[in-house]
Amino acid sequence: MTEKKTQPEDMMEKIISLAKRRGFVYQGSEIYGGLAGTWDYGPLGVKLKNNITNLWWSMFVDGREDMYGIDAAILMNPEAWVSSGHVGGFSDPLVEDLKTKKRYRADHLLEDIGVDCKGMKIADLDAAIREHKVKSPEGNELGEVRQFNMMFSTHIGATDDAASVTYLRPETAGGMFVNYKNVVDSFHPKLPFGLGQIGKAFRNEIAPRDFIFRVRELEQMEVEYFVRPDDWENQFENWRKEMWKFIEAVGLDKNKVHELEVADADRAHYSKRTIDFEYDYPFGRKELYGLAYRTNFDLTSHQNGSKVNLEYFDEETKEKFLPHVIEPSLGVGRTMLAVLLEAYTEDEMGGEVRSYLKFHPRIAPVKAAVSPLLKNKPELVEKAREVFAMLKSEVPQIMWDDNGNIGKRYRRQDEIGTPFCIVIDFDTLGENPEHKDTVTVRDRDTGEQKRMPISELNAFVKSAIK
Repeated sequence: MTEKKTQPEDMMEKIISLAKRRGFVYQGSEIYGGLAGTWDYGPLGVKLKNNITNLWWSMFVDGREDMYGIDAAILMNPEAWVSSGHVGGFSDPLVEDLKTKKRYRADHLLEDIGVDCKGMKIADLDAAIREHKVKSPEGNELGEVRQFNMMFSTHIGATDDAASVTYLRPETAGGMFVNYKNVVDSFHPKLPFGLGQIGKAFRNEIAPRDFIFRVRELEQMEVEYFVRPDDWENQFENWRKEMWKFIEAVGLDKNKVHELEVADADRAHYSKRTIDFEYDYPFGRKELYGLAYRTNFDLTSHQNGSKVNLEYFDEETKEKFLPHVIEPSLGVGRTMLAVLLEAYTEDEMGGEVRSYLKFHPRIAPVKAAVSPLLKNKPELVEKAREVFAMLKSEVPQIMWDDNGNIGKRYRRQDEIGTPFCIVIDFDTLGENPEHKDTVTVRDRDTGEQKRMPISELNAFVKSAIK
């Protein structure tokens, strides 16, 4: 059996095809022609996504004593986004096709022809467009590069005027900062402590692309960790290590993840230091996660905007001050795409090319599939159903599969990344007395099969998915 990785130029096409065919990810509103930048997670995609977010929550929130989970509203008082700087500054460089009026990201058009846009301001991008004589994808002349605010606006209530305007949140962080005082008043935590949240954010991307990498509706796993001003460097390093632990736990090759120290000109307006964790996607090395030191910018801005005192009172030192913040920010979709790319493997088995998803069992959407060897033998089906019910009562992500012959089931389960296939055969029923009450367990990666007592199955599966 020879294992090989697909060449990068083929990878995205194969992942997108597999994702749809096997129910991981569908195009949003597909029967109506789709909606750019939106994707729907199918039955297996939901399982995989939940495994990723549950792992993050376990490591970053439940597994710590200094973390508090929240779930803030998507809609907020619009003044919160004025204070945070998003209304005035949350924008991307836009350029318009003068003929078709379609809009594109200026930096993306330049990057597509090999121009490094890091640190470029609007004027620099406009000059580069002219210098390189960049045209639109349709081959038309481009207009002037300008800023484009990425927030989606909507209206609250029955009126449709300026007073009713609010926004779909562009990041989950805002809801944590405005709830900082509530958590302090409810729980009186000692510094350092953090708030953790998993939730949707919305960005009106000019040019969504690369499957689920750059989208208009995204899900974030974020922490806002409040620290003493003189402790930020120590806590920044601690969270950097925690992010590497998650990268390893979710099953990514650490050699494909790279730290980038973001230059002053490229950092967000609130950040004094940012590290981007970049992954080697087939379409280039792109940002996977971010770790930012936000100083006390956010609490200062919201204190000034709301006129509410947000100072932290230290009972021991009797000091009052605005804590500083470390923010580990991880995207769910970008993680899922990296995990799918990492897992996709091709090899040769039984003289045929086989493609399969080599997930770590802890994040595999299906942990094991249970099958009767033959579905037209009631005695095998009955026993297989008993084994299935026993396993599913303790490990919910167990699948029943009796569709097609056993070989086709193996290939189907391999392709969705199921680590183990458990088959009930006539030996299980006692045709071979030595194998009575045992089953065949097939390993996804090697194709090897072994007999195992039914009584040991639960412990075996639980041990594998830790």
